[in-house]
Amino acid sequence: MTVTVVLPCLNEAEALPGVLAAVPDGYRPLVVDNNSTDGTAEVARAHGAEVVTERRPGYGAAVHAGIVAAATPIVAVLDADGSLDPAELPALVAELDGADLVIGRRRPVAGLRWPWHARLGNAVVCRRLRARYRLPVHDIAPMRVARRDALLGLGVTDRRSGYPVELLVRAAQAGWTVRERDVTYRPRAGGRSKVSGSVRGSIIAALDFWRVL
Repeated sequence: MTVTVVLPCLNEAEALPGVLAAVPDGYRPLVVDNNSTDGTAEVARAHGAEVVTERRPGYGAAVHAGIVAAATPIVAVLDADGSLDPAELPALVAELDGADLVIGRRRPVAGLRWPWHARLGNAVVCRRLRARYRLPVHDIAPMRVARRDALLGLGVTDRRSGYPVELLVRAAQAGWTVRERDVTYRPRAGGRSKVSGSVRGSIIAALDFWRVL
Protein backbone atom coordinates (compact mmCIF):
# COMPACT_ATOMS: atom_id res chain seq x y z
CA MET A 1 0.00 0.00 0.00
CA THR A 2 1.33 3.43 -0.93
CA VAL A 3 0.50 6.38 1.29
CA THR A 4 1.12 10.04 0.48
CA VAL A 5 2.59 11.99 3.38
CA VAL A 6 1.55 15.62 3.06
CA LEU A 7 4.06 17.97 4.71
CA PRO A 8 2.79 21.57 4.86
CA CYS A 9 5.83 23.83 5.06
CA LEU A 10 6.61 27.44 5.78
CA ASN A 11 10.37 27.84 6.20
CA GLU A 12 11.21 24.31 7.33
CA ALA A 13 14.44 23.84 5.35
CA GLU A 14 16.45 23.10 8.49
CA ALA A 15 14.17 20.31 9.74
CA LEU A 16 13.16 18.74 6.41
CA PRO A 17 16.19 16.51 5.72
CA GLY A 18 15.69 14.60 8.95
CA VAL A 19 11.93 14.36 8.49
CA LEU A 20 12.21 13.08 4.92
CA ALA A 21 14.89 10.55 5.89
CA ALA A 22 12.48 9.06 8.44
CA VAL A 23 9.57 8.58 6.01
CA PRO A 24 8.93 4.80 5.83
CA ASP A 25 9.33 2.76 2.65
CA GLY A 26 6.16 2.79 0.57
CA TYR A 27 5.22 6.25 1.82
CA ARG A 28 5.55 9.12 -0.67
CA PRO A 29 6.54 12.50 0.83
CA LEU A 30 4.79 15.48 -0.73
CA VAL A 31 6.03 18.86 0.51
CA VAL A 32 3.66 21.80 0.12
CA ASP A 33 5.73 24.98 0.04
CA ASN A 34 3.58 27.77 1.48
CA ASN A 35 5.62 30.87 0.55
CA SER A 36 8.89 29.81 2.18
CA THR A 37 11.88 32.12 1.90
CA ASP A 38 14.58 29.75 3.19
CA GLY A 39 14.88 27.36 0.26
CA THR A 40 12.43 24.80 1.63
CA ALA A 41 11.35 23.67 -1.85
CA GLU A 42 14.92 23.19 -3.05
CA VAL A 43 15.85 21.20 0.05
CA ALA A 44 12.77 19.01 -0.38
CA ARG A 45 13.57 18.22 -4.02
CA ALA A 46 17.21 17.52 -3.17
CA HIS A 47 16.04 14.88 -0.70
CA GLY A 48 13.68 13.19 -3.14
CA ALA A 49 10.32 14.70 -2.19
CA GLU A 50 7.66 15.85 -4.61
CA VAL A 51 6.95 19.57 -4.16
CA VAL A 52 3.69 21.46 -4.63
CA THR A 53 3.54 25.24 -4.35
CA GLU A 54 0.58 26.87 -2.59
CA ARG A 55 0.67 30.66 -2.72
CA ARG A 56 -2.41 31.25 -0.58
CA PRO A 57 -1.05 31.63 2.95
CA GLY A 58 -2.34 29.44 5.74
CA TYR A 59 -1.96 25.97 7.22
CA GLY A 60 -5.32 24.83 5.85
CA ALA A 61 -4.48 26.08 2.37
CA ALA A 62 -1.24 24.09 2.36
CA VAL A 63 -2.86 20.91 3.69
CA HIS A 64 -5.73 21.09 1.21
CA ALA A 65 -3.36 21.62 -1.72
CA GLY A 66 -1.38 18.56 -0.68
CA ILE A 67 -4.44 16.34 -0.35
CA VAL A 68 -5.71 17.45 -3.76
CA ALA A 69 -2.31 16.73 -5.32
CA ALA A 70 -2.02 13.29 -3.71
CA ALA A 71 -2.52 10.32 -6.03
CA THR A 72 -2.91 7.56 -3.45
CA PRO A 73 -6.02 6.17 -1.71
CA ILE A 74 -4.68 7.05 1.74
CA VAL A 75 -3.09 10.31 2.84
CA ALA A 76 -1.24 11.25 5.99
CA VAL A 77 -0.67 14.80 7.18
CA LEU A 78 2.32 15.56 9.34
CA ASP A 79 4.01 18.67 10.68
CA ALA A 80 7.39 19.10 8.98
CA ASP A 81 9.29 20.60 11.90
CA GLY A 82 10.77 17.34 13.17
CA SER A 83 8.64 17.25 16.33
CA LEU A 84 6.78 14.16 15.09
CA ASP A 85 8.30 10.94 13.78
CA PRO A 86 7.09 9.75 10.34
CA ALA A 87 8.14 6.23 11.37
CA GLU A 88 5.01 6.13 13.55
CA LEU A 89 2.68 6.57 10.57
CA PRO A 90 2.28 2.85 9.71
CA ALA A 91 0.76 2.23 13.14
CA LEU A 92 -1.84 4.94 12.50
CA VAL A 93 -2.56 3.66 8.99
CA ALA A 94 -3.15 0.16 10.42
CA GLU A 95 -5.88 1.66 12.62
CA LEU A 96 -7.84 2.68 9.50
CA ASP A 97 -9.11 -0.89 9.41
CA GLY A 98 -12.38 -0.09 11.14
CA ALA A 99 -11.93 3.67 11.38
CA ASP A 100 -12.36 6.65 9.06
CA LEU A 101 -9.84 8.98 10.65
CA VAL A 102 -6.89 8.19 12.91
CA ILE A 103 -5.10 11.00 14.72
CA GLY A 104 -1.96 11.17 16.80
CA ARG A 105 -2.15 12.32 20.40
CA ARG A 106 1.13 14.00 21.26
CA ARG A 107 2.98 12.60 24.27
CA PRO A 108 5.96 14.86 25.08
CA VAL A 109 9.38 13.33 25.66
CA ALA A 110 10.96 13.96 29.05
CA GLY A 111 12.14 17.52 29.44
CA LEU A 112 10.20 18.98 26.52
CA ARG A 113 8.93 22.48 27.19
CA TRP A 114 5.44 22.68 25.68
CA PRO A 115 4.34 26.34 26.03
CA TRP A 116 1.51 26.77 28.52
CA HIS A 117 -0.59 28.85 26.13
CA ALA A 118 -0.42 26.15 23.46
CA ARG A 119 -1.28 23.37 25.93
CA LEU A 120 -4.16 25.37 27.40
CA GLY A 121 -5.68 26.19 24.02
CA ASN A 122 -5.37 22.60 22.88
CA ALA A 123 -7.01 21.27 26.06
CA VAL A 124 -9.93 23.72 25.96
CA VAL A 125 -10.74 23.05 22.31
CA CYS A 126 -10.52 19.27 22.72
CA ARG A 127 -12.77 19.37 25.77
CA ARG A 128 -15.33 21.21 23.66
CA LEU A 129 -15.00 18.63 20.88
CA ARG A 130 -15.57 15.80 23.35
CA ALA A 131 -18.55 17.45 25.02
CA ARG A 132 -20.36 18.80 22.00
CA TYR A 133 -19.45 16.32 19.29
CA ARG A 134 -18.68 13.19 21.34
CA LEU A 135 -15.27 12.88 19.73
CA PRO A 136 -12.73 10.80 21.68
CA VAL A 137 -9.91 13.31 21.15
CA HIS A 138 -7.37 14.96 23.42
CA ASP A 139 -5.22 16.66 20.77
CA ILE A 140 -5.90 18.77 17.66
CA ALA A 141 -4.19 16.23 15.47
CA PRO A 142 -0.95 17.54 13.92
CA MET A 143 -0.52 13.94 12.70
CA ARG A 144 -3.48 12.20 11.06
CA VAL A 145 -4.36 9.66 8.39
CA ALA A 146 -7.52 9.13 6.34
CA ARG A 147 -8.76 7.98 2.96
CA ARG A 148 -8.17 10.75 0.43
CA ASP A 149 -11.51 10.79 -1.39
CA ALA A 150 -13.53 10.64 1.81
CA LEU A 151 -11.41 13.44 3.28
CA LEU A 152 -12.05 15.70 0.32
CA GLY A 153 -15.73 14.75 0.46
CA LEU A 154 -16.04 16.30 3.92
CA GLY A 155 -15.74 19.71 2.28
CA VAL A 156 -13.49 21.38 4.85
CA THR A 157 -13.35 25.08 3.92
CA ASP A 158 -11.02 26.64 6.49
CA ARG A 159 -7.68 27.58 4.98
CA ARG A 160 -6.02 28.92 8.11
CA SER A 161 -5.27 27.49 11.54
CA GLY A 162 -8.84 26.31 12.03
CA TYR A 163 -8.50 23.53 9.44
CA PRO A 164 -7.83 20.62 11.85
CA VAL A 165 -10.71 21.64 14.13
CA GLU A 166 -13.16 21.98 11.23
CA LEU A 167 -11.98 18.59 9.98
CA LEU A 168 -12.85 16.99 13.33
CA VAL A 169 -16.21 18.76 13.53
CA ARG A 170 -17.19 17.69 10.03
CA ALA A 171 -15.98 14.15 10.70
CA ALA A 172 -18.26 13.99 13.74
CA GLN A 173 -21.20 15.40 11.80
CA ALA A 174 -20.63 12.82 9.06
CA GLY A 175 -20.71 9.99 11.58
CA TRP A 176 -17.07 9.04 11.08
CA THR A 177 -15.31 6.65 13.41
CA VAL A 178 -12.37 8.60 14.83
CA ARG A 179 -9.54 6.92 16.70
CA GLU A 180 -6.70 8.46 18.65
CA ARG A 181 -3.28 6.91 19.12
CA ASP A 182 -0.36 8.13 21.20
CA VAL A 183 2.64 9.47 19.27
CA THR A 184 5.94 10.83 20.51
CA TYR A 185 6.29 14.62 20.62
CA ARG A 186 9.84 15.92 20.43
CA PRO A 187 11.51 19.34 20.25
CA ARG A 188 11.52 21.00 16.85
CA ALA A 189 14.51 20.09 14.70
CA GLY A 190 14.91 23.71 13.63
CA GLY A 191 13.20 27.04 13.19
CA ARG A 192 10.38 28.44 15.29
CA SER A 193 6.76 27.36 15.57
CA LYS A 194 4.30 29.66 13.82
CA VAL A 195 1.65 28.86 16.43
CA SER A 196 3.02 27.70 19.78
CA GLY A 197 6.26 29.66 19.31
CA SER A 198 4.59 32.87 20.44
CA VAL A 199 1.60 34.02 22.46
CA ARG A 200 0.39 35.99 19.43
CA GLY A 201 0.52 32.93 17.20
CA SER A 202 -1.38 30.88 19.77
CA ILE A 203 -4.05 33.59 20.13
CA ILE A 204 -4.57 33.76 16.36
CA ALA A 205 -4.89 29.97 16.21
CA ALA A 206 -7.29 29.95 19.17
CA LEU A 207 -9.52 32.53 17.46
CA ASP A 208 -9.57 30.39 14.31
CA PHE A 209 -10.45 27.33 16.40
CA TRP A 210 -13.35 29.02 18.15
CA ARG A 211 -14.64 30.51 14.93
CA VAL A 212 -14.96 26.97 13.61
CA LEU A 213 -16.56 25.65 16.80
